[in-house]
Amino acid sequence: MATQLRRPNRAVTAIFAGLALLLVAAAAFVTLRSCGTASGHQAHVPPPSTTVQDEGLKQAHDGFRLELVTAPEGRGPAVPVAFRILDLSGRPQLDYDVDHTKLLHFYVLRDDLSHYQHLHPELRGDTWHTAIAVPDGGLYRLYAEFLPKGRPGPPHPTVLGVPFVVPGDTTFVPLPAPAASVELPGLTVRRTDGVADLPVGKVNRLTFRFLDAAGEPVDELESYLGAYAHMSAFNSLTMGLLHQHPLDQVVDGLTGGPELSFAAQFALRGEHRLFLEFSVAGRVHRAEFTVFVT
Repeated sequence: MATQLRRPNRAVTAIFAGLALLLVAAAAFVTLRSCGTASGHQAHVPPPSTTVQDEGLKQAHDGFRLELVTAPEGRGPAVPVAFRILDLSGRPQLDYDVDHTKLLHFYVLRDDLSHYQHLHPELRGDTWHTAIAVPDGGLYRLYAEFLPKGRPGPPHPTVLGVPFVVPGDTTFVPLPAPAASVELPGLTVRRTDGVADLPVGKVNRLTFRFLDAAGEPVDELESYLGAYAHMSAFNSLTMGLLHQHPLDQVVDGLTGGPELSFAAQFALRGEHRLFLEFSVAGRVHRAEFTVFVT
């Protein structure tokens, strides 16, 4: 008698078929994900921002070193400072590309985020010279921002920083709370999103609106250092610097406004102090904002 073959159970067959499909799909997903990661062409991933970290926290970085020749030794309205920028071989860097109308931008800030200054030292020989205001004691940081001559690729400045201490009694300046607007002589600068927190690590569109004393829009912002405005943002804990320019740059010296937007990406959570510098009617103004990044 011939042996009768048993027909497989349909339910069992369906289960095995489903498992096989799941395994194939999983393998395909892993393969596609690996290929996408390796090639860097994942359509759903937004392009990275050019600003991905706070800067100015290192004395040596990016192949250069800041050497402080004359450090501030006391208080005063014009305390001399001298420094050199050295390359990897230890030789002074003498050649720079112009970055927003200047060869080097220089910032000063105390650790409570007060006494901010934005200066442009003079290069004499191999040494940069300037004078800073030191109204009070405490821990300060100096920042030097520059473009080495002939750097290939997109021109992103190198930012170096070095601290210094002024001894003696110090009057601490509390960090102001976030505010939707800042009042200046004859002007008001307003954040269009009020006091909203900004997400960390993401590109934030930060927009400011400029109004005159009567509350009317100011649409005559002038070119200041090659841009309608400069925004220097500092982390309250690390003192790391984020320097940004508006999305709408100055073209042929034309005026702009009444709103300026920045594509700002903050590297760390916490409070940040923003110093927004701009020019109206030949006068440079500075609006200061506190922003919380979460």
